[in-house]
Amino acid sequence: MAGTIPIEELLKKTNSIYKLVILASRRALELNDGAPKLVKTDSDKSSIIALQEILSGKVTFQKKEE
Repeated sequence: MAGTIPIEELLKKTNSIYKLVILASRRALELNDGAPKLVKTDSDKSSIIALQEILSGKVTFQKKEE
C-alpha cells in the first residue's frame, strides 16, 4: 500500500475518530516494540503501518470486557 490513507475509510472501521486514534497509537507502540507487520508495505513509519493495518482489517477495535 502506498500513497494517502483515506480518513473516511478508516472511520468506517472504527466508527469514531477517538477510537481510531487510540487503536492506531496502541498498534504503533506495539510495532515500535518489535511486533511484526501485518501488511506488506514500503513504509518504515510505525504510525503509517498501523493505519494501513487498520484499513486492511488486520487490526480492529474490541471493547474490553470487565
